[in-house]
Amino acid sequence: MSAHLIDGKAVAAEIDARAGEVGADLAKALGRAPCLAVVLIGDDPASDVYVRNKVRRTEAAGLTSIEIRKSADVSEDEVVAIVEGLNGDDGVDGILVQMPLPDHIDANRVIGRIDPDKDVDGLTETSAGRLVLGKPGLRPCTPAGCVLLAERAMGDLSGKSVVVIGRSILVGKPAALLFLEKNATVTIAHSRTADLPGLCRTADILVPAVGRPEMVKGDWVKPGACVLDVGINRIDAPERGEGKSRLVGDAAFDEIVGHAGWITPVPGGIGPMTIAMLLRNTVVAAAFRAGLQIPGDF
Repeated sequence: MSAHLIDGKAVAAEIDARAGEVGADLAKALGRAPCLAVVLIGDDPASDVYVRNKVRRTEAAGLTSIEIRKSADVSEDEVVAIVEGLNGDDGVDGILVQMPLPDHIDANRVIGRIDPDKDVDGLTETSAGRLVLGKPGLRPCTPAGCVLLAERAMGDLSGKSVVVIGRSILVGKPAALLFLEKNATVTIAHSRTADLPGLCRTADILVPAVGRPEMVKGDWVKPGACVLDVGINRIDAPERGEGKSRLVGDAAFDEIVGHAGWITPVPGGIGPMTIAMLLRNTVVAAAFRAGLQIPGDF
């Protein structure tokens, strides 16, 4: 058996295009395109690349993008004021504050000030509460992308055994809740889980999300399982030349690809889906705020 590669880039392009179509229809009623505002503090290279990709894809989909950049020495109060200003701007539908923030800024305080109806990253306490209670709301982008790719690969997820490795509020916990919404049976594993390899071998769907390069080995994966690799890790690649590096996931791809049923590559798997779900959330937020309906298949 050789795993089917799940092309997150291709699926993300479909979602981007659909977001553009639905956004264009909404624009007729709103008098403007749905708008995403991104706040970037400091000059972290990875964050800069990520924000530029978000802006590029937002605009390519025909949505409006606002980018606010501030130097790393900006005060916490000023960042909060920026967020509150965006909350009060009726022309802004979604607000995303790029993480990580500089050490002197309390990220929880900043996130806590985002209007939950504009919380396109799904990180506020209200968004988390809506998810736990099963109420409509904006879902965290990376976990939502994982579930969508799993459905594309496997169809109905009812009764599937899911093991999520990692319990972060960004991926692990919301991913578990989103898979539960699909009637899967979910286990969250972490650093103190007994016999982690054995537990992973029980999974129909395995979601490594810990940030440890190639931690999940080939013999951890049940034949035919679906591996959704959330990890993005840069490691040295001397075979490419002095000082060169490459990206790998949390799963040892070369060991797993020969017997898994499906696997997401790194890069090109989960990463593109995060931005796609962000665009989708922006369109959903625009419709929700205006009391407008969106197509049921969106």
